Amino acid sequence: MVVSILARWHEALATQSPVAIATLVEGPRLGGKMLVTPEEHTGTVGNEDLDRAVVEAARGMLEGGRTGMTHFGPRGQRRMEDVTVFIQSFAPPPRMYVFGAIDFASAVARIGKFMGYRVIVCDARAVFATRDRFPSADEIVVAWPDEFLKTAPVDGRTVICVLTHDPKFDVPVLKAALATPAGYIGAMGSRRTHNNRTARLLEEGVTDEELERISSPIGLDIGSRTPEETAVAIAAEIITFRTGHSGGRLAERSGPIHAPEPDTATSPDARDAERGAAEAAARER
Repeated sequence: MVVSILARWHEALATQSPVAIATLVEGPRLGGKMLVTPEEHTGTVGNEDLDRAVVEAARGMLEGGRTGMTHFGPRGQRRMEDVTVFIQSFAPPPRMYVFGAIDFASAVARIGKFMGYRVIVCDARAVFATRDRFPSADEIVVAWPDEFLKTAPVDGRTVICVLTHDPKFDVPVLKAALATPAGYIGAMGSRRTHNNRTARLLEEGVTDEELERISSPIGLDIGSRTPEETAVAIAAEIITFRTGHSGGRLAERSGPIHAPEPDTATSPDARDAERGAAEAAARER
């Protein structure tokens, strides 16, 4: 099993794919190992319940490119320290592109950094895209958003937030975003802005199916008003896209808080259909 894990680890490193190695360093099955990727896992650290908890923790740490110790009960219980697992991530932090150097963008940049993203703020207006206004951003780019995005690295973990609220910026950059494999694309604006923007994108040749990838108006419906509250709503929606959850209240949900991992025997097409349904539900809230 260890040989298989090492072989798959080397394969992931060779292809620059995100991968985490979880090792039990304190507990009954000392030295137990698991290899975890965003899509699958192999190995064990003791039992099915503990494995499930470790996979969930490893994917969360892998999402942010973090490494560290995690603690569980013997059956994967939270807030217990009977078992200690060292999770080592081999992945750069995911990227968050924030387009539009407005007050809301500053709040989104701060919460994106808090969530573990490498935050890049981009705006064509040098007077607004400054380090003083965005001290938490990893990078500030002064360029036309669509031109910058066409050459920027984007993968399935990438988040794109279009906050410019101006058609001359919004339409080109959203069209460029839809040509990427970004995991989340959101755009700020009222219903009227959204409808006008959608019409413009259709005129540009974007299909209805492609438009379904855009979360607009951006964020979950939590009644946010301030830039900081709006950033929380956007962050919450990003998490629902990543996890496939609907974003409803935990108090109204039956069953366990931490849902079990989807059946690994489920076909890729079925998993895609389930994810699509979850994303559609998140957009309708």
